[in-house]
Amino acid sequence: MSLLEFFEWCETTSVATVIKNSSWAFAVIESVHLLGLALIGGAILILNLRLLGLGLRRHPVQELARDIRPWFTGSLIVMLFTGVALFLSEALKCYYSPAFWLKMVSLLLAVIFTVTIYRRIVMEEGTSYGPRWQKAAALVSLLLWSSVGAAGRWIGFS
Repeated sequence: MSLLEFFEWCETTSVATVIKNSSWAFAVIESVHLLGLALIGGAILILNLRLLGLGLRRHPVQELARDIRPWFTGSLIVMLFTGVALFLSEALKCYYSPAFWLKMVSLLLAVIFTVTIYRRIVMEEGTSYGPRWQKAAALVSLLLWSSVGAAGRWIGFS
């Protein structure tokens, strides 16, 4: 099965059919997806601003990261589930959309970076990673997650 055939199959699933035939399903799913985006964006922004020294200086980075983690994880799960539903309803559009592919690559890189390098730098209790590493990690994180959001928005216009 080719990738195009897989995308064609996705668009014929029962979930895709229900979403496409409903006058409100896509809008509701999109709204929940955007609420997830707002939550994950807030969690990412708060922690990265702290790493850049631009706020919440009284809160240790590790403590803030632990407090934000459930919000980040929960909103990522919501966005993945709603994103799959949105994808199913427009799979062929996505297949031909450069924005979709950019979003998927950005999302993959952002998640890998977040659960590996970023997590290690943020959660390190000692001084092995100084402020320069933390600031660099914050900038890379902001770039990657902003790319995910911008490419996602671009999908709607392509």
